[in-house]
Amino acid sequence: MNLNEEQKQVIDQALSILSGCLKRGSLTATGPDSVKQFCQLHLAHLEHEVFGVLFLDNRHRLISFVEMFRGTIDGASVYPREVAKAALYTNAAAVIFTHNHPSGVTEPSAADKSITSQLVNALRLLDIRVLDHIVVSHDATYSFSENGLL
Repeated sequence: MNLNEEQKQVIDQALSILSGCLKRGSLTATGPDSVKQFCQLHLAHLEHEVFGVLFLDNRHRLISFVEMFRGTIDGASVYPREVAKAALYTNAAAVIFTHNHPSGVTEPSAADKSITSQLVNALRLLDIRVLDHIVVSHDATYSFSENGLL
């Protein structure tokens, strides 16, 4: 999706407003709508896949959001070891994964389901809960949790 300069400015303004609402401790990830909007605004406009992680404290408040892995138009390599290191570094008690599908189709692939399972298993050993994995496109989102995949 090619954006003109005005559209990019609107997205930047929306990100700024939403990021202000989601500063450390101000977002409690108990309702999925604001989290999905945050993920969509950060990743949906990209022409390559990006895998990000929202790190949360024990009350599910945002500690930080990190874009961890960048891929191509149809995939990104994700390394559980690096996710676990980042989760421990931020002292996260829970995480939400997110990535974009530049194709516009938010239905998770078999690879998406597989890496999510690997990440859940790796983080479980560290007592870090995985609350959701949100796949975003420019006009839709898909929540693993809402669809019974977590």
